[in-house]
Amino acid sequence: MQFIECNFEQHAPAMLAIFNDAIENSTALYDYKPRTIENMAEWFAIKTLNNFPVIGIVNDSEQLMGFASYGTFRAWPAYKYTVEHSLYVNRLFRGQKLGQALLEQLIERAVEQQYHTLIGAIDMNNKASIKLHEKFAFNHCGTIKQAAFKFGEWLDLGFYQRILLTPDQPLDG
Repeated sequence: MQFIECNFEQHAPAMLAIFNDAIENSTALYDYKPRTIENMAEWFAIKTLNNFPVIGIVNDSEQLMGFASYGTFRAWPAYKYTVEHSLYVNRLFRGQKLGQALLEQLIERAVEQQYHTLIGAIDMNNKASIKLHEKFAFNHCGTIKQAAFKFGEWLDLGFYQRILLTPDQPLDG
């Protein structure tokens, strides 16, 4: 197992497959339609433009086992120290603590980049993700009841946050 920096050219197809599996078979993403390679190009462009990490884990065969990133939480300047993260593990590799390894890397990157708050938006039925976040000192800070409708049912969206000791010298403006 090895951490890598994901890029569009090498990793977009594998990431797309992981995203689309989550869309089609879970409530990890509140989306209905599978994403396209064009969506991935836009996604990577935004990550690159904003210097947001896209971290992957590959096995010895260079197969992408999972990936994680963070991005803008809200687009107003005063939120500049808060990011919302996501992580996805290929269904073939779940149960191997890859989510834990990816979340640990995201936290380290957020500290390095001087962010203050990490936000995870988690479907309240996703007990594994909730447990993972609680293990890493994320606190449940609210639930939006019936925030989405997928697979014939209303879904509750929980927000989990971890406050970091950074930035060293926060600035207004």
